[in-house]
Amino acid sequence: MKRSASALLLLLAASTPAASAQQAGGDLNETQLLGRQILAQSCGVCHLPPSLNAKTYGPPLNKAAAAGSDEVMRVFILNGTDRMPAFKYYLKPAEIDAIIAYVRTVPVPAVRAANDPKKGETR
Repeated sequence: MKRSASALLLLLAASTPAASAQQAGGDLNETQLLGRQILAQSCGVCHLPPSLNAKTYGPPLNKAAAAGSDEVMRVFILNGTDRMPAFKYYLKPAEIDAIIAYVRTVPVPAVRAANDPKKGETR
């Protein structure tokens, strides 16, 4: 019984990264994986979905971010905004490119209609 439980846990742990990559647009290449890692470490506190119903500070990042323009996103990351710090002294150009490459794999979430009964539902 212990062996089957251990094998199941190992299988679940091994499949989790693959499931995340599939949710983000299929198999990710090396650059996109690096971008996902850097985004989680440097941008996640403001841009990734929060836990326990806390609000995020910045908008969710997906392929439509910065109007779909890689150059606009690069400028935002480098120079920051009134609400976002600049990362030009913290991230290397290749790391910024990796973040952009990853964000372009994240699908735009579906928007629910205002009269959708599931919208206000809590579980």
